[in-house]
Amino acid sequence: MAFYETVMVLRRDLSPAQAEEIAKKYQKVLETGGAKIIRTEDWGLLPLAYQIKKNKKAYYSMVVTETPAAALQECERQMGLDEDVIRFMSVRLESADKEPSVMMKAKNNKAGE
Repeated sequence: MAFYETVMVLRRDLSPAQAEEIAKKYQKVLETGGAKIIRTEDWGLLPLAYQIKKNKKAYYSMVVTETPAAALQECERQMGLDEDVIRFMSVRLESADKEPSVMMKAKNNKAGE
């Protein structure tokens, strides 16, 4: 099994609870395929760099897993069919660290000001 980081971009017209529920749904898909969830992060509603499907903002969610390739492929297949998922991207990692991502560190720094 390899380490992967998957970021999902979800429609902005969802409620925060619905966005969290969708992220958990795909975590369960990965776990069903034999994945081990290492870390999850909810980045919240953020502006997009460019408009995608008439959306200027979207909810971002990230999950870091130790996953077999077949489970990741199934999760990506299901995300591709889901109308609530605007974009997604999975990247293979050399190793998985448990520290917060750069996005969460920036968010925490802003909140602390």
